[in-house]
Amino acid sequence: MKAAADALLDNLEQVIVGKREVLRLVVTALLADGHVLLEDVPGVAKTATARALAEAAGLDFSRVQFTPDLIPADITGSAVFTGKGGDDAIEFKPGPIFANLVLGDEINRAPPKTQSALLEAMEERQVTVDGETRRLPNPFLVIGTQNPIESEGTYPLPEAQLDRFLIRTGIGYPSLEAEIDLVLRRAARGTDKATLHAQLDAERVAALQRRVEEVYISQPVAQYVVQLVEATRQSPRTEAGASPRGSLALLKASRAAAAMAGRSYVLPDDVKALCVPCLAHRLILLPDQWVRGVRPDQVIDEVIAAVPAPVATDEGEDDVTPVSPSSAPPQSQQPNAVAPQPNQPQPVQPQQTQPQHAQPQQAQPQPTQPHQAPPQPVRPPATLPQAPGRPPQPQPPQPGQPGPPVQ
Repeated sequence: MKAAADALLDNLEQVIVGKREVLRLVVTALLADGHVLLEDVPGVAKTATARALAEAAGLDFSRVQFTPDLIPADITGSAVFTGKGGDDAIEFKPGPIFANLVLGDEINRAPPKTQSALLEAMEERQVTVDGETRRLPNPFLVIGTQNPIESEGTYPLPEAQLDRFLIRTGIGYPSLEAEIDLVLRRAARGTDKATLHAQLDAERVAALQRRVEEVYISQPVAQYVVQLVEATRQSPRTEAGASPRGSLALLKASRAAAAMAGRSYVLPDDVKALCVPCLAHRLILLPDQWVRGVRPDQVIDEVIAAVPAPVATDEGEDDVTPVSPSSAPPQSQQPNAVAPQPNQPQPVQPQQTQPQHAQPQQAQPQPTQPHQAPPQPVRPPATLPQAPGRPPQPQPPQPGQPGPPVQ
């Protein structure tokens, strides 16, 4: 898994220069069988990222340019009259949604009715047209892009649709060195289009997604995931926190990140690294917090700092194994395991190495409690233990210990 993910990332970096961490998030969503929302300014390679991922992963690609006049049938497809007789008179023409990777470019420019056409496809991997349900290909990934600085002619995505995206992230401007490298690569290539060789195919991607489902998550780490999501609901800055779908999204993404790192188990650091991409877009801030300029990612950072991370991470570390009696130290080796005999001097025991926190050899009985018989030694006792109502007999002082106080 790690070798395949690294090869895919190296291939993508031939086109998207200096953005490996962003590409890692996109590949994480692909392996976790989730959708991605890229929100950034124009010209930072949002569309190029989606197209490059489809080429490098060997997936069928389709692009939908969302506009105000787009209707749902333009996405899902529709039944058309062919002019033939019999059952062939009406034929279904599939829309661009029937592809492995679908790019919804400027997804916030379509009206809510058109955006709702994606809800069933993104969640249930199917579309219903004219009362007939049709399955979408596997794997299926939607990458939506939107421009956060242009508000004219846009329709903000509803919370129900935002909740369908596994990850939301931005790309950002490249560094100076990365942009110089980008310009030099374009000059050497001699054309705008960069061709990538397919590292995978649809069947291999589906197999990798099944392997992600086999990644182990321990009970403490799973509890940590739920506690983080619950903390977003209890935050004084939020009107509504992340839903249980957010917990499942964080689980899926953490598993994919662990598999890409070459591990078969999830670490708390995997969960922390994916909290902002998986949960920030699911929060609804209070109006006063929005006016003050508080961002959802700041709330997630506060939640991560407030919720303690667990210690158990690997498989079996959270399983409590009872200690068998044979593994415990024998009681006969302890000095206080032999019952003291009345009116007889205690034999000098050979000196044994005791830890610094060892208990004293002779404990004084409590006067308010009846005297309990000590455990029987291996050899037969010389006398019977005292009755519960009989006062304790004075014991001779042990070597190196002070005697009983004088009454």
